[in-house]
Amino acid sequence: MTASDFKAGYLPGIADADVTWHRVNMGSPDAPLRVDMPLISAGQMAALAGRIRCASQAHLKTMQVSEIVRVLDVATARLLDQGDVYRQALERLLPLATGFASEMVRLNLNAYLHTFRALQLQRFVVEDFPNPKLLDEFQPRVKGGWSKAYGPDLMLHVWAGNVPALSLWSFVSGLLVKAGSIGKVSSAEPLFASLYARLLVDIEPRWSDCFAVVWWPSGGASHVEQHAFGLADVVTAYGGNAALQAMQANVPVTTRFLAHGHKLSFGVVSASALCAGTGPQLAHQLALDVARYDQQGCYSPHMVYVQRGGMVSPLEFAQYLTSSLAAVSHKLPQRGLSLEEAGQVGAWCNAYELEAVTNAHVTVMGGHAVWGTVVFSERSLPLCPGPLNRRVLVVAVDSLDDVAALVEQQRDFLQTAGVAASPEELLVLSDGLGRAGVTRVCALGAMTQPAAGWHHDGRFSLLDLVRMVDVEDSAERSGEQFTRYKI
Repeated sequence: MTASDFKAGYLPGIADADVTWHRVNMGSPDAPLRVDMPLISAGQMAALAGRIRCASQAHLKTMQVSEIVRVLDVATARLLDQGDVYRQALERLLPLATGFASEMVRLNLNAYLHTFRALQLQRFVVEDFPNPKLLDEFQPRVKGGWSKAYGPDLMLHVWAGNVPALSLWSFVSGLLVKAGSIGKVSSAEPLFASLYARLLVDIEPRWSDCFAVVWWPSGGASHVEQHAFGLADVVTAYGGNAALQAMQANVPVTTRFLAHGHKLSFGVVSASALCAGTGPQLAHQLALDVARYDQQGCYSPHMVYVQRGGMVSPLEFAQYLTSSLAAVSHKLPQRGLSLEEAGQVGAWCNAYELEAVTNAHVTVMGGHAVWGTVVFSERSLPLCPGPLNRRVLVVAVDSLDDVAALVEQQRDFLQTAGVAASPEELLVLSDGLGRAGVTRVCALGAMTQPAAGWHHDGRFSLLDLVRMVDVEDSAERSGEQFTRYKI
């Protein structure tokens, strides 16, 4: 048995010897991983913040956004290169830290990183800024005057660890608006952000003081956390709703707080999409959405509403989904569950198995199989969260119009709807789902792979980070009287 060691974090200007290191034991008995997490003092946090503010002013804010995109594109290319040392480190360490299979990590990392290549990043910027030059210099406004977008001098990220590399979204978003950043990693996944920060500095040494990756214990009681919130211009945080509420209580009223909490996603399959040829194919695409990272992401489906009247019945679709989950598990095996997770899965399966004994409208497929369980209900049921880890509820509906009413009670938590419907149905269905609270509609198979520039939880990725400065036409006209060439 050989243990792997990793020192998390990136702390410019602070020597390792001056840091308190907290050891977290990860991995398994057969493949242990020891991770040392950097716990800095409030004074060190203040020094870091000052250093990063100065460096971002000197380097990030003097660069064109196109130059920043080029650096990020090089970083993405290196992480997609199987021969690169950073990519090799991720492939070796992420499975140990998260418990996900190596092939799961490899395939999902590739798909995820494709979103951060230059072409996609340019679309990312244009989605929020039709004129990206607004991030570089004052640009003329249609109604007169000029405007420029200013990113924060210091942005604080609090990252969750339920999905590997989740930190990349906000890390890159901050860089695109030229913000200096301090990122707090989760104990569950401290690897990606730490390695990504070091890779960026390897590519662009001028950025060496423009960001930091730190850690403190979760729970909201850390004085370092409270101090950090007071130093930042913008705080963006991921996590459970209770944890986010506790964080917000410590954020000054003058600091922008952008929270991404619990979300709930589901699938919708129209009768028009269900023929003998497409039924198994759609079930396979949905199985991939369920299997990727074992439903740990906010965009993973918990339930699927299937319309009656197609060539494939809702029950047959549930059977196809069961077979597909078993099939994809050979390439994407489920990770080992904790005792708590196994208990939640077991309780969920037992409850439906008991109901199926007395209720002919309920069918349980797969039982307690490690590759997943599909429960089919002939009766319409409102959307509710499942126990994750490849457990799905398939519900039959008479009309697509019924779905919005069934999910609306979860309005505050709705995010992604994976949809298979005809073009004639798509926008009508999407409008109903949007009114119910859904913020993203995509194809089955794409639920866990958001497009570049998607409006995360219905918000802007970049516009929410900046402040706009307007130079009104009156100032320009007034200035004419002070020129040397007055008419």
